[in-house]
Amino acid sequence: MKKTILSTFIFASFNIFAFAQTTIKPDLQISKMVDEVSAKNLEATVRKLVSFKTRHTLSDTTSKTTGIGAARNWIKAEMERYAAASGGRMKVEFDTFTQPAGGRIDKPTVLKNVLAILKGTDPNDTRIYMVSGHYDSRVNDIMNASSVEPGAVDDASGTALSMDLARVMSRRAFPSTIIFMAVAGEEQGLNGSTNVAKRAKAENWNIDAMLNNDIVGNTYGMETGLKDNRSIRVFSEGVPSTAIASKNDTLAARRAGIAINSLVGNGGENDSPSRQLARYIKEVGERYVAQLDVKMIYRRDRFLRGGDQTPFLQQGFTAVRFTEMNEDFNRQHQDVRKENGVDYGDVPDAADYDYIQKISRMNLSVLANLALAPAEPQNVGVITSGLTNKTALKWEAPKTGKKPAGYYVLMRETISPYWEKKFYVTDTQATMDYSKDNYFFAVQSVDEQGHESLPVVPKPIR
Repeated sequence: MKKTILSTFIFASFNIFAFAQTTIKPDLQISKMVDEVSAKNLEATVRKLVSFKTRHTLSDTTSKTTGIGAARNWIKAEMERYAAASGGRMKVEFDTFTQPAGGRIDKPTVLKNVLAILKGTDPNDTRIYMVSGHYDSRVNDIMNASSVEPGAVDDASGTALSMDLARVMSRRAFPSTIIFMAVAGEEQGLNGSTNVAKRAKAENWNIDAMLNNDIVGNTYGMETGLKDNRSIRVFSEGVPSTAIASKNDTLAARRAGIAINSLVGNGGENDSPSRQLARYIKEVGERYVAQLDVKMIYRRDRFLRGGDQTPFLQQGFTAVRFTEMNEDFNRQHQDVRKENGVDYGDVPDAADYDYIQKISRMNLSVLANLALAPAEPQNVGVITSGLTNKTALKWEAPKTGKKPAGYYVLMRETISPYWEKKFYVTDTQATMDYSKDNYFFAVQSVDEQGHESLPVVPKPIR
């Protein structure tokens, strides 16, 4: 499977513009990895996770064949098997903590996330990219830890995705670090992801992007009768979570007010870091995966629902959630049964493994492109010291990692959800013959092979 995209790029040196139609050729290394993601392996992993009968967060931890303890031990062992092919670059660990009683946890409970950490090869590149699924499951009664709870789509699908990416990508080297996660306690209150996010904040992890995959294995909407095996939703928040401060923290509240006023006052409600990540995912994912339509959803998550991206957003990291286009609510959070001729329960036979493969390939292409790219440009600004119908931008080269070959200045109309043009420059400044009042701009680093960093939206400067 190979795909090219024809896009209109505008290549420019400083103040000198030349227009050209350019073919973006996918990186052959990334294309090869994409092709190695296996529907057969994904199905085998989902069915193995289902075989533990229940993966409820409060289920048995001592059995070797049943319960969440057996499931997490198997996940860790599989990840360690993949790590054996990494030449020592990938290490696998339990992120272990005790969740106190409260809410959906009825007693203090030891929980374990599985982290497979593929260390970056560049000691000067501190960036971390994360992909995650949650391996716990549930039925109708959230506190029922003993019933059969297959959890094939919610969320063995996301767990299998994270694991298969670890299998494929552990054989390669990347300048940046990639962490493949399977987290626990999602159904009980995002417990596992909250622990990792707080740990990352406390230990100053430089997380550039977190991809949460939760419910990515179904293509049939029971209520509507729609079947869609090419669309995937990416949920991204607008105003950053960290801009909403505690009322008791006067300084934080003042800073939050300044951040929100700056964002809204300049029309940047759709230009948060997570929205930039979502745009990047659409561009790169559709570049590498045929018959894929990434649907940007301008919400942190669905109504009445939450996901493991949220704790990372709350800690100030950039994160998004992937979920299938049409959810089957007869399958989710249901006791396995047949009622009035209708089948209920999240069973493996109802999952679409070719679809899971497609979404896995999309995740891989994004992670690989980011991990191979130079870091983002720093201190990106749009000069506002005078009235003009042009746009003057300036920025600094990234402080760590490899030096970019150049930069893309991205531009779109204010009503457009996607970046529409790219201006290539080799300097760290550019003056565009387009008004800053009429368009949105961003800047991203790019290397000689065409791997792009995440875009950075400029801040007004004088």
